Amino acid sequence: MNAIVREPVWIDVGAVTDIPRRGARRLPSPRGDVAIFRTGDGAVFALMDACPHKGGPLSQGIVHGQSVTCPLHGRVIDLATGEGVGADKGGGCAPVVPLEVRDGRLLLRLDRI
Repeated sequence: MNAIVREPVWIDVGAVTDIPRRGARRLPSPRGDVAIFRTGDGAVFALMDACPHKGGPLSQGIVHGQSVTCPLHGRVIDLATGEGVGADKGGGCAPVVPLEVRDGRLLLRLDRI
């Protein structure tokens, strides 16, 4: 029997420079909103746009270092892992959305969320 092998589907969602440093943008998707973050040093990350605590919009939070602080209750989330940081550790996680940068363009793999 032959197995069907599907190639990953990466979707171009804009330029890295569309997201300000220490900022975020929200992208609607069929599986829920995705938050794309850019840190002060230019690194980019993507998480589902819902804090694991009470579902707050992480895209509206404050980006600092490699973390974002939820605007609702101040929970601090690591952008690389989606896990809580410090006192917020162990309180669930915001799912990470696979993200690549190619030639200055942001590509999301929405089939992996």
